[in-house]
Amino acid sequence: MKTSSFLYPLTGMAALASLASCGSEKQAPKQYNIVYIMTDDHTAQMMSCYGSRFVETPNLDRIANDGVIFTNSFVANSLSGPSRACMLTGKHSHANGFTDNTTCVFDGSQQTMPKLLQQAGYQTAIIGKWHLVSLPTGFDHWEILPEQGDYYNPDFITMDNDTIRKEGYVTNLITDMSIDWMENQRDKNKPFCLFIHHKAIHRNWLPALEDLPLFEDKTFPLPDNFYDDYEGRPAAAAQEMSIWKNMDLIYDNKMDRADKTSPLKERYESYIGRLSPEDRKVYDDFYQPIIDDFYKKNPQGKELAEWKYQRYMRDYAKVVKSLDENVGRVLDYLKEKGMLDNTLVVYTSDQGFYMGEHGWFDKRFMYEESMHTPLIMHLPKDFKAKGEIPQMVQNIDYAPTFLELAGAPIPEDIQGVSLVPLLKGEKPADWRKSLYYHFYEFPAEHMVKRHYGVRTDRYKLIHFYNDIDEWELYDLKEDPTEMHNLYGQPGYEKITEDLKAELVKLQTQYKDPIEQKLKQAKEAAAPAEK
Repeated sequence: MKTSSFLYPLTGMAALASLASCGSEKQAPKQYNIVYIMTDDHTAQMMSCYGSRFVETPNLDRIANDGVIFTNSFVANSLSGPSRACMLTGKHSHANGFTDNTTCVFDGSQQTMPKLLQQAGYQTAIIGKWHLVSLPTGFDHWEILPEQGDYYNPDFITMDNDTIRKEGYVTNLITDMSIDWMENQRDKNKPFCLFIHHKAIHRNWLPALEDLPLFEDKTFPLPDNFYDDYEGRPAAAAQEMSIWKNMDLIYDNKMDRADKTSPLKERYESYIGRLSPEDRKVYDDFYQPIIDDFYKKNPQGKELAEWKYQRYMRDYAKVVKSLDENVGRVLDYLKEKGMLDNTLVVYTSDQGFYMGEHGWFDKRFMYEESMHTPLIMHLPKDFKAKGEIPQMVQNIDYAPTFLELAGAPIPEDIQGVSLVPLLKGEKPADWRKSLYYHFYEFPAEHMVKRHYGVRTDRYKLIHFYNDIDEWELYDLKEDPTEMHNLYGQPGYEKITEDLKAELVKLQTQYKDPIEQKLKQAKEAAAPAEK
């Protein structure tokens, strides 16, 4: 077994006992409850505690204002299933085996953080989105959405492997079920770790019916690089996630009419077809005037691109509104039951998302908007940290953090770093100085090339590979929106050399075999080229 990380010594059982305040009085050391709330595709630029210019999120702000907000929080692979696998295992995608959503099935027999928490005496439960194909293991209770799940009257798979439909809006239902488990189903003499995994705010951004009218009078500012021409960035130019060109008018923008077709029309109609006749009338009554006006005006070119952007932003913001309210319900429950002082409440997303930056929606790229993910925490009363935490952290760090809080040993093969020293208000001088990223899902939806890279406090180096061999280098201080590829530019030779060395160091540390595979592929292709 390893210590709390490869950088930090375990605080020890005695230290944990002095901090503990929850769980059975018979247990020694006492252990904290953990409530982990994870949404899907919620970007930091759509949270007011991160300075959003778009929306207000008062309940998420409650967590940040009362606790800590990580300003440099990142994922290891910006995609739903792989991100969840990284969180559960504390390992990068190549190490946990779930590299992409299209070909992988999560190996539930492997070591996971929930299993280790169970061994430490915790009850574990997950409610909501799972998206790892195989059924959950390591949980005392679970109810999960099939695949992506539905916003309206969704199905849930139960532990009996039955699929049941529940009436209501998915964000409300997941919160109802989570509170019910805490109140009525768990053993209150044991500590618990509850994973509340929301479908929101995933595409195609279907709002709660009562929120449909919201934001209709709001015009969202267009990002400065909305009309990015991708000069010097061929991989960025090759994607298929453009709001203008790839956002589906019916599926994404809800402009459905009997005489109109689109590639995703049938799927969209199946989603809203789940509504009851009464609710469907509310839905149609809202959208029909917008549909009529759109086809009457028939916008084209940039006018169409900006119209689609506004519809996208409004729907996304409406789904955020419901999510924020439901986070507030969980906080209110914990406060009412006197549990907040004894509970770590974590709010994060499985990755970031593009709100028109570079002209895009979706995620996948190693660029900041998708690699960066929000992370805020309400801390148990004995922890000293407050406000912003600037150290670079990653979603592989959650597993060792929860294990250390539980007083459980952290296995040597976990690749993340426990955040407990940061939560205690410490500022370790030897904290990591770089992060590793690797995206695998190509060819696939949105056609983002495979790539890996390294990010430091100031620079980012990315290598796109497979059917392409392109490098990108960015100075994040001078070019925070990553518009100017500096790779190969005079004056950046030493920076590039140092970053490549750091990249190899991280690949060696995490045992990612990609460089060796690329070298072998190149050598194998050489005779054919001759």
